[in-house]
Amino acid sequence: MVQKIEKYEEDIHNKKINLEARRRQQLREESSSFAKIFLGMIIVFLVAVASIFILADNKEFLEEHFGENSFITNLFQNLTKSNDNKEHADFALPFGLRRQNILFLGVDASGNPNDLWTGTRTDTIILVNVDPRSKSINALSIPRDSKVYLPGDNGVNKINAAHAIGGIEMTKKTIEQTLGVHIDRYIMVHDNAVKEIVDAMDGLDIYIEKPMHYNDYSGNLHINFSKGNHHLTGQEAVEYLRFRHDALGDIGRTQRQQWLLRSLLTQLKKPSTIAKIPDIISVAKKYIKTDMSFYELSQYAALAKHIDMDKIEVAMLPGAPNQKGYISYWILDPEKTQEVINRVIYRDKQNFDEAAPMSAGVMASDSSGGAQMEENLKSAGIEVKCSGKTSRAHSQFIAHSNKVTNEYYNWLKKKNPAFSGLQFVYDPVNYQCGETDFTIILSGD
Repeated sequence: MVQKIEKYEEDIHNKKINLEARRRQQLREESSSFAKIFLGMIIVFLVAVASIFILADNKEFLEEHFGENSFITNLFQNLTKSNDNKEHADFALPFGLRRQNILFLGVDASGNPNDLWTGTRTDTIILVNVDPRSKSINALSIPRDSKVYLPGDNGVNKINAAHAIGGIEMTKKTIEQTLGVHIDRYIMVHDNAVKEIVDAMDGLDIYIEKPMHYNDYSGNLHINFSKGNHHLTGQEAVEYLRFRHDALGDIGRTQRQQWLLRSLLTQLKKPSTIAKIPDIISVAKKYIKTDMSFYELSQYAALAKHIDMDKIEVAMLPGAPNQKGYISYWILDPEKTQEVINRVIYRDKQNFDEAAPMSAGVMASDSSGGAQMEENLKSAGIEVKCSGKTSRAHSQFIAHSNKVTNEYYNWLKKKNPAFSGLQFVYDPVNYQCGETDFTIILSGD
């Protein structure tokens, strides 16, 4: 009998370990997908809007294509007036200064070249909360395998099936009913967007800072770049964005994404590229689907230049993986999910208090780097309760307590620059190492 009890307890323990391992793997996959697709969306969106703004500086081009003194010509020219011009406000949303929820969706290929959207699944689902007053944004990643009830008589399914079954309206309704939020606008971006925009510009000049070689035969990804100046095709630009197999890991990839975006925006201003702007807008029109007007998009672009990158807060809906037959679901934790929604979407959090006692955990891929971070935390008066190894792909500052705000993290970075360079994440489920107010994840290669 004793042996049976011990065997039963051992089985329960092993099941818990396996469940935790699967949860961590799911989190890694969702985090990687979030970073890759969200930044891709931002690149496409900014390039499309930048194209519009560059058009606004070319009166002859506007008058030739849209007519002299037409609404579009006057609108674009007014958008680029100097901030000193009292006739035009720097930023004035048509719907006022209330917070907005914008749904970003990344869709897969439909297999139908004549219809890129119908029947597609949403591989990436991100609800972005924009606050014009504080000029900040929060981003809530919704795992595509989340088990939900679809509206009507469509029963239980993965949330990414909503678009394949009922299009954007069912997707919006599913998210609104599941999370108890309102979606104001949506933007869908197709997988091929970045590639096609670079090709529409006849390639992109960029300096590659180091040799890059990587082959993933299962994922059909082959990267081979030498150090030096390169003129990238659309496919090569995608490969450059996806490369992260170096000592800096995803921090290096983030830097390369910023460099590529800077090169894109710089090239858009060249005379040789200006002539191609109609083609670029045509590509954006093909691969971006939204219910926003040009005027709304331009106003968000005006807001974007004021966004404080240090105020961006991201989170993912908490839950755990569950296997039912051959179908793998992400089962949302109702209580923790509500905490995340309250924090990220409704902005409910405690006021920043630098005197509040804090505890932390450190998970690092490199032991020496982890030890140094522990010393940095102790020097800042923070109790380090636990530490350990990690294979996570992103370096992150993960807040578990509602008292750990973005303001607190920015204050911490000012005390010691060693805390900089970490993505701020809110996750009330502290599975990394015990009960702490926050956890610092230091990724490696």
